[in-house]
Amino acid sequence: MSDQRHAPSQDKQSKTLDFSARRRAMVHNQIAARGVESEHVLKAMERVPREQFLPEHMQEFAYDDTPLPIEEGQTISQPYIVAFMTEALNLEGGEKVLEIGTGSGYAAAVLSEIASDVYTVERLGELAVTAAAKLSDLGYRNVHVLHADGTRGWPEHAPYDAIIVAAGGPEVPASLKRQLKIGGRLVIPIGTDPRAQELVRVTRVGDDAFESEDIADVRFVPLVGEEGWASGRAQSSPRQRTRRSADPDDSAISTVREFSEPFDSMEDADLDALIARIGDARVVLLGEATHGTSEFYRMRERLSQELILKKGFRFIAIEGDWPDAARVDHYVRHFEYPASEWTAFARFPTWMWRNREVQSFVDWLRDYNEAKQPEQRVAFHGLDLYSLYTSIRSVLAYLDDVDPEAAETARERYGCLTPWQSDPATYGRAALTGRFRSCEDPVARMLSSLLERRHAYALRDGDRYFDAVQNAKLVANAERYYRIMYYGSRASWNLRDRHMFETLTSLLEFYGANSKTIVWAHNSHVGDALATEMALRGEHNLGQLCRAEFGRGVYTIGFGTDHGQVAAASNWDGPMEVKTVRPAVSNSYERLFHKASQAGNSSRFLLNVAQNGKSDLYNVLGTPRLERAIGVIYSPETELASHYFQAVLPKQFDDYFWFDETSAITPLDTKELEGLPDTYPFGV
Repeated sequence: MSDQRHAPSQDKQSKTLDFSARRRAMVHNQIAARGVESEHVLKAMERVPREQFLPEHMQEFAYDDTPLPIEEGQTISQPYIVAFMTEALNLEGGEKVLEIGTGSGYAAAVLSEIASDVYTVERLGELAVTAAAKLSDLGYRNVHVLHADGTRGWPEHAPYDAIIVAAGGPEVPASLKRQLKIGGRLVIPIGTDPRAQELVRVTRVGDDAFESEDIADVRFVPLVGEEGWASGRAQSSPRQRTRRSADPDDSAISTVREFSEPFDSMEDADLDALIARIGDARVVLLGEATHGTSEFYRMRERLSQELILKKGFRFIAIEGDWPDAARVDHYVRHFEYPASEWTAFARFPTWMWRNREVQSFVDWLRDYNEAKQPEQRVAFHGLDLYSLYTSIRSVLAYLDDVDPEAAETARERYGCLTPWQSDPATYGRAALTGRFRSCEDPVARMLSSLLERRHAYALRDGDRYFDAVQNAKLVANAERYYRIMYYGSRASWNLRDRHMFETLTSLLEFYGANSKTIVWAHNSHVGDALATEMALRGEHNLGQLCRAEFGRGVYTIGFGTDHGQVAAASNWDGPMEVKTVRPAVSNSYERLFHKASQAGNSSRFLLNVAQNGKSDLYNVLGTPRLERAIGVIYSPETELASHYFQAVLPKQFDDYFWFDETSAITPLDTKELEGLPDTYPFGV
């Protein structure tokens, strides 16, 4: 290896050295920690300077866990995906590798650290020239770049030990299969839609014999060429088209203004028309465009109060963990058995439910319930599955009380998960890599045992038994979730949302045929996934499952904003920050509603977006646009790639609340909670 490899010009030398620590952290936290084990791959990822393959204004984000934009409207792949796909090739060193889709040249550089020679083909001429020059400047002499149709490969240098394709095709190109050596591996994203694929590995086992295996769900730009997608089909991708679209026209803005129902404040908003539209719906899904916006929480509180008072809704269900919400439920319904020992919502992201806005609603709910008979009180439940160990403790505490012998059996079965209490995600990695036995069977047997003793236990206390069963279901589903999450695929998303749906339906069954519920969750969970690009990835969500089950008995309300402040973190498990929300991008629903706000001098309004499938408003909003979603993580610097997705709003929601400018929620300070009664849910 040349001593000059990777060495940039002298004026960039010091800047490059500043990235070395970030690069090492990236390899440790984003790649090794997620299951990539090949020493060849880990060392290669640590040696290649990703920042050098990015435009200068994007270099500070080089080691973020995300794809980033480069020239020609293309992207440089997420580092983990580069490492994951490279490991899938099973390289040992010294091989001849063909890469399809040179892009920036970054992945080719990683491959060249392991392989003897890398032949890489790029369809776009400007990218091919730029990548070749960059690779040459950095000293990668064993990388050879060709400007050509990548689906045809590079037959002059065949056969190859390995072929890797950095774009998604409808099927494996026959030309690439022919250019593999017997025993060679080809890794490629395959899918029937240009924007959603399954990553597959094809091994040539004979002259005309190939074996294929699915690896993970992925999302790549389309593979364009004679044996891939036709260029017209690929370029018609709604996501690509909307990024270049202009602002909404005057006609669309005028239509939104005409149909909007303005209000000045949360307290003064006239919700009678909305309540009438909700009618006899059994399930009302209330969304949010972020997990940290005060206005969203406060309007959900106001609307929930109206629905409880006027429509007799029986319980609130939130995108929060079951045992944490159980402590809130104990507080608001005055159950006679002792409050749970844990503090509610004490894990990341604590601010999502542990804030003044939620506190206000919890206190109102307690006051409302105080004058009611137990069977008339409104309950508060969690739907999510992240509370693996708190749920285990809850099951054990219940069995200690009602059946000590069964509690000992439960401890033995759940003991399988004990080594992973501090970080359950590491259990998933250990189980997947075969370093530790799976706990699937023992936790499933524990749930079965509880269900088999339904009659004996439920007779003692139906509410407590139901709580224990839901916790046991959560443990079983969470165990599966942590086993599959390392693939980063649709499977983990689908499992989580199905768990929330099944928990919701169990609650409705428990409270009776006439019971009604209000759900608080993110737009991405409650809006119908069939109306978004989630469906193209094979993802479903709570809203879609509810519509399929309850039909017109479901009413869904979304929320949105253009700009303001939001409570969010920069990284998972990071501290909460008050961040500035950037104004919406062109051709997004948010930009359209912002323009309507400006034109109508009304910064807050409600829209009946569904309009029963007809009206001028439905026609305007029925054109696919971008929609923004901010979760507990917000990355303004990569917002378009990280937080926007394609949607058809009137098929996603029935109504939509718009707040042009918003503010962050206010987290509860521990000192504010000191001295409150032991039953108070949030603890100290």
